[in-house]
Amino acid sequence: MKQRFFTGCMFVCIMMHVTPALADQALVAVAANFIPPFREIAIAFETATGHTLRVVAGSSGNFYSQIKNSAPFDVFLSADTERPKLLEEEGLGVKDSRVTYAVGRLALWSLTPSLVKGADTLNSQHFKHLAIANPKTAPYGAAAMQVMQKLGVWDNLQPRIVTGENLGQTMGFIESGNAQLGFVALSQVLDPKLKGKGARWDVPTELHEPIKQDMILLTKGKDNPAARALMEFIGGPQAKAVIGRYGYELK
Repeated sequence: MKQRFFTGCMFVCIMMHVTPALADQALVAVAANFIPPFREIAIAFETATGHTLRVVAGSSGNFYSQIKNSAPFDVFLSADTERPKLLEEEGLGVKDSRVTYAVGRLALWSLTPSLVKGADTLNSQHFKHLAIANPKTAPYGAAAMQVMQKLGVWDNLQPRIVTGENLGQTMGFIESGNAQLGFVALSQVLDPKLKGKGARWDVPTELHEPIKQDMILLTKGKDNPAARALMEFIGGPQAKAVIGRYGYELK
């Protein structure tokens, strides 16, 4: 049995255990910032329950549009509270299933350690491009914009900003060298695959609105045991331990 993580048309297959014949499967939309911890949570969930997951990574705004256009997701883990609330109000999310599963942290990260010097980094002339996620569709992109506006550098940095569709693409810009630094989720920087590469500035939370992240059981998944079990598992101690380890605040 294989568990699949999709990003657009790309996917990574992770070998999993053989599950019982009566196990169910859920299709889960996960905000790109939460993919690093969700990899661990998904493996633990499948091991504990026998259910399986298919996981799509992307931006919260794009997921909202896809769900409104009948995308067959069972559970939506957003990077904000706004979209899950709208889905609940519009009858596409199960009433009273919406819950905050994490509060995110923003980080300014570069593969070049000498480049990161706190807030002063943004006034440096030593980088050509700064990557952020699309502020219109990605809550972490909106938070990055708020930080730069509050620090008074937003207008000056416009010619140097490159925008990713989501945080996964934003991180890709930095890792490929197309951007020398960028605003990403702290959870991405704490991903073990990076093994301490580069340097970061953990952005003070007072520089942007809180990044509360809600999940919701979608109406397409209301009768899916795997979807309901996943919602419960994410609120449990095993998943919370993983979420905290990736730099998120817990509610």
